[in-house]
Amino acid sequence: MHKDRYAVTGYPVSHSQSPMIHGHFASQTGEAVDYQKLPLHPDEFESGVKQFFSHGGKGLNVTVPHKESAWQMAAIHAPAAERAGAVNTLYLNQEGELVGDNTDGVGMVRDIEHNHGGNLKGANLLVLGAGGAVRGVLPVLIAAQPASIVIANRTLARAEALAELFADLFPITVLSYQQLDSAFSRAPEWIINGTAAGLSGEMPELPDTLVDQHTACYDMVYAPGGTVFQRWAESLGANKSLDGTGMLVEQAAESFRIWRGKMPDTKPVIAELQKALFQSSAK
Repeated sequence: MHKDRYAVTGYPVSHSQSPMIHGHFASQTGEAVDYQKLPLHPDEFESGVKQFFSHGGKGLNVTVPHKESAWQMAAIHAPAAERAGAVNTLYLNQEGELVGDNTDGVGMVRDIEHNHGGNLKGANLLVLGAGGAVRGVLPVLIAAQPASIVIANRTLARAEALAELFADLFPITVLSYQQLDSAFSRAPEWIINGTAAGLSGEMPELPDTLVDQHTACYDMVYAPGGTVFQRWAESLGANKSLDGTGMLVEQAAESFRIWRGKMPDTKPVIAELQKALFQSSAK
């Protein structure tokens, strides 16, 4: 039986769980999909993407460090990708033009609201970091209609530039980490960690007053045994302390829906991913 070719590309990409996730989606929905890993060095990204599609490839997921390059390559940007400046989903439209979409924000908000019963509408949000990961999810975070968004970042100028980019959509407040001590009269309802430091087991120095029993904390990355940000939140009695496993599966499901027109059931796949991560942390 012929299977349509899909892949995840990054550098490195050996750690990616995407083939496992999309394999489950294909089995669930009965779709004929062959999903592989496609490691591409930054120097060969553009030629590698062109070759993949010219040889019949149907769609690519794009991960670090290629999301900005994918945005530049795309001839057409879907609304979620337009301002994000980053693309994690590529495909050809009926005219053969390369379309770039970004499903990260949809994946995170869907995980928070559908899988964990969270409510972002009317909530006060504190977002840590001002890099590509945060920029990628901001359009969908804003669309969720929070009461306020504060971005805290080590480099204030970078956060200010990000806030300016979305100023016509939402009034974002910008702070340095040092200013967080006195910034809130009460703890925010949600703290979202979008810093890259979490991948290396580090996190910004944050005041303990940011978290109380009404605060939910969400880390956009995940790690076997939990992230350092999760452990910090738990130690302060946070209402929720969540990692990005659900976001990873939900953003993949949205890519699958864009490509195949079918929405898979994410819950069993999230459970499978969490089980795999638990087993690797126990080794």
